[in-house]
Amino acid sequence: MTGRGDRSRIPLVAVLSANSISRAGSSLTLIGVPWFVLETTGSAGRAGVVAFCATLPIVVSALIGGPVIDRIGRRRVSVVSDLVCGLSVAAIPLLHFADALDFWMLCALMAVGGLMHTPGDTARYVLVPDLAEHAGTTLARAASLFDAVSRGARMVGAALAGLLIALVGAETVLLLDAATFLTSALLIAAGVRGVRAAEPRKAEAPVSLRAYRTEMREGFTYLLGTPLLLAVVVMVLFMNGTDQGWYAVLLPVHASAELGGAGDIGLLTALFGAGGLAGALLYGAVGHRFSRWAVFTVCVLLCGAPRYVVAALTGTTLPLAVTMALSGLAGGVLNPILTTVIYGTIPDELRSRVSGVITAGCELAMPVGGLAAGLLVESAGVKGALLAMGGVYLLATLSPLVFPVWRTMDGAGADGADAEAGDSPAPVPAGEVSSSGPCAPAPVPGARTPRPSES
Repeated sequence: MTGRGDRSRIPLVAVLSANSISRAGSSLTLIGVPWFVLETTGSAGRAGVVAFCATLPIVVSALIGGPVIDRIGRRRVSVVSDLVCGLSVAAIPLLHFADALDFWMLCALMAVGGLMHTPGDTARYVLVPDLAEHAGTTLARAASLFDAVSRGARMVGAALAGLLIALVGAETVLLLDAATFLTSALLIAAGVRGVRAAEPRKAEAPVSLRAYRTEMREGFTYLLGTPLLLAVVVMVLFMNGTDQGWYAVLLPVHASAELGGAGDIGLLTALFGAGGLAGALLYGAVGHRFSRWAVFTVCVLLCGAPRYVVAALTGTTLPLAVTMALSGLAGGVLNPILTTVIYGTIPDELRSRVSGVITAGCELAMPVGGLAAGLLVESAGVKGALLAMGGVYLLATLSPLVFPVWRTMDGAGADGADAEAGDSPAPVPAGEVSSSGPCAPAPVPGARTPRPSES
């Protein structure tokens, strides 16, 4: 017989499972789509254009989707989002097999996926605090588990993507990605049924342009009035932009020209994910003993720029593999810190709309990042593009050393896990915002979430 305690954990387990499957699928897209574009067009510039088309709608949907999510219901938004994304991804290989896939169709399908992915991702993300309470666990533990499971899934998905592309081709990998979206939708539909926080909010005002503008303004006002969150968004904006260029263009082109092809992309991405998982678990175990600002500052400097420099200066897999694993380890520490701050500082009634604004801000440079990387490769070569993008990453991650507002991480509030452990109140950081460490939406064509980075 299933006890009440077991039943109360089902929604949290369902969201964790659905998110892990979705993340694994996103890793298939992350590697499969750029490789598919390079195989079918041979153009780094076109790969950049596809990345632009995939990510620009993500910013738009994140910006305008927050007020809608609560009205429609977080569960419904997540399910519909996954179903539409699955259909758009499946259409790419099916049209290709029918010899009917024009380049503009590929761009349009990726745009549809990008437009629909973020609302679903956001809906699952903002449910975690309520589901943690429902399951009788602390927010810090649920947030760490959410991040660790996501990273583990991305690691497995990336490894499988590289292997499967080599064995069965990028087209089949995209069909598998479509299946992961369907599975995620079924898990949310069945596992989160009856959870009050996941259902439409009846008390919300009727939909109108005026009410919509008011709620959007509330999200922007809250972000602009919280200096630490604003600093996070600005820094992660640059991190996500450069990481989009890395995954959508630079790494595939570098692997094709210098390394061993799609298999090496899968290996390198999996190592980065493995490092991220280890970093998240390590921080969950001992991170509360140290200054959050100090840990964050060191790790954010290590998680990004070294990858670009090593790739530019070496033409073999081993040095970059070691760098990716270590960078992932550093990046894995970032999201647990940032996620706790966002969860701990934003009131529940504002969570969807503020998270949407944060996501949009963090992902604002992603369309430009992929497009810029493609243009840089064609004008300055792969090495020049890697060094240029790495320089932007380094300048962005110097922010915690330069601006005093970052030091308020060590005084933003008490963390449940720390207090439980008998330690003095620790700071409450910010939230998943980037693609290399904080904020996960990950630079995945047609994916991403309200967080700082996806390391």
